[in-house]
Amino acid sequence: MPLADPRPACPRALVLLGALWTLPNTLAGLLLGIAGIPFGAHAHWRPGEFALVFHAWPWGPGGAMTLGNVMLHTGTSLERQCLTYAHRAGLCEEAKVTLADHERAHVYQYMALGPLFLPVYLACGGIGVRNRFERAADRYATTGRGWWPWPAPPLPRRQGNP
Repeated sequence: MPLADPRPACPRALVLLGALWTLPNTLAGLLLGIAGIPFGAHAHWRPGEFALVFHAWPWGPGGAMTLGNVMLHTGTSLERQCLTYAHRAGLCEEAKVTLADHERAHVYQYMALGPLFLPVYLACGGIGVRNRFERAADRYATTGRGWWPWPAPPLPRRQGNP
């Protein structure tokens, strides 16, 4: 018997409004995803993430990037386990999280902030452990709750430091 989806049901009207609100970001993601198709990228709809995922996207250092309701993924499966930003920065040891769960949090963030997401995200420090958006996405991937970046999830202290 399959387990029930632990995520709360989201009213379709709210999902639609969020998708419309972040449409400029989604269009940018679509353009980048389509640009990768001649180089081997392929798209799949992931209803659980409310996102179109371009797998085998040919550019970037590895992992995934979300733009609106589009995920650009350099690998073949979002079910891949990965380290949290705090773990990679050597601030703490945490269990690995699923890349799909981390990126789903970013989709929710985009749907809430729409065209404001990228400027606010960049103002919060860009890609890295100090960015509240990334820490919130890691928290969501770890616990299934807490994708909203305010208040900021605490920044773990380095192990061995009081």
